[in-house]
Amino acid sequence: MPDQPVSDRSRRIQDVTPFRKLFAFLRHSGYDKRRLDPEVFDFTFGDPHEMATSEYVEALRDAALPQDELWFAYKQSELAAQEAAAAALRKVVDLPWTADRIRMSTGGFGAITVSMKVVADPGDEVVYSLPPWFLYEALAVEAGLVPIKVNALQPSFDLDLEAIAAVITARTRIVIVNSPNNPTGRVYPPETLRALADLLEEASARNGRRIYLISDEPYNRIVFDGATFHSPAEFYPWTLLCYSYGKTLLAPGQRLGYLAIPPAMPDADPLLEAFESVQIAAGWLFPNAVMQHAVPRLEELSIDVAHLQTKRDRFVTALREMGYTVASPEGTFYLFPKSPIPDDEAFVADLAQRGVLVMPGALFETPGYFRICLTATMATIEASLPHFEEALRSTQPG
Repeated sequence: MPDQPVSDRSRRIQDVTPFRKLFAFLRHSGYDKRRLDPEVFDFTFGDPHEMATSEYVEALRDAALPQDELWFAYKQSELAAQEAAAAALRKVVDLPWTADRIRMSTGGFGAITVSMKVVADPGDEVVYSLPPWFLYEALAVEAGLVPIKVNALQPSFDLDLEAIAAVITARTRIVIVNSPNNPTGRVYPPETLRALADLLEEASARNGRRIYLISDEPYNRIVFDGATFHSPAEFYPWTLLCYSYGKTLLAPGQRLGYLAIPPAMPDADPLLEAFESVQIAAGWLFPNAVMQHAVPRLEELSIDVAHLQTKRDRFVTALREMGYTVASPEGTFYLFPKSPIPDDEAFVADLAQRGVLVMPGALFETPGYFRICLTATMATIEASLPHFEEALRSTQPG
């Protein structure tokens, strides 16, 4: 009988379109070599393009110095890390967060995947809007869930509440919200989040089964123009808030994040216990000891949001002057311009030939756009602009 070396589940994950496109880009495009070429301008991932600050390095170095014999022992969620996270979150989301409702995780990524498995069973449906973070579908499929996708409103990229309401069924268990949104930079306003909360409350009552909201918030401290960020947790108590330090600190390789349960969610203890149980059963998905010991110091640090805003303004102004259509993001560190031709993948390939690396909108299930990451240096941005202009002109007749 024929031997199949990988499981059907593995095949289903690999067949997820955004996942397949992402891995084709990582494995077969020569990206790993090209990103190190000084002649190439890399605007793909939210990676650092300058050396880490001394404050960040010192925080990790100090956290690596053992203070007792259990310093490097098995860790679940360390109380000092939970307390520091809760205190910082109270400043960002105006709720009385407490340490006992926070569980440390391997990045926001880990918090999302564990949350899915804690509240949903195989066959349940998870609803999210397009364009999404490109790994939602893969995480849902891995958990045995059924992804249900709706398009965001355009050109605002706001949530389409009517579309969300239309796809909710008796099998709906999770709705994912990502604000500030990757890749669009949209920050959903309070009135939208309040209406979404009403929608989910009504649907939960109608179905006789609670719909949970997973709020993916790695950028909740990266907002521009003095805006105030609002979390869905302010309006819907059955929210699982997932946070990553990788964006705020621009250190995505140091896997550190948490799950936070709003104080108004009733009977949260079973859910928190289940979260820890799944973390253990899935392979001890807790941040390592050094990262947890460092959290109190890390909570004092942040990427330079004002400098990011300066880069946003320079890039947006320059692209618009060339003739690109691009919104000015309200948060995150991405731009999401329209491709000047319908085939965004072809346009991105042309940019790559010119030494400019960006991501196609197709990777975010939104063809006709492309994503630019603002974590590149200002010097890189300035040097890349003539190449963006040349690529645009090459698409124009005559």
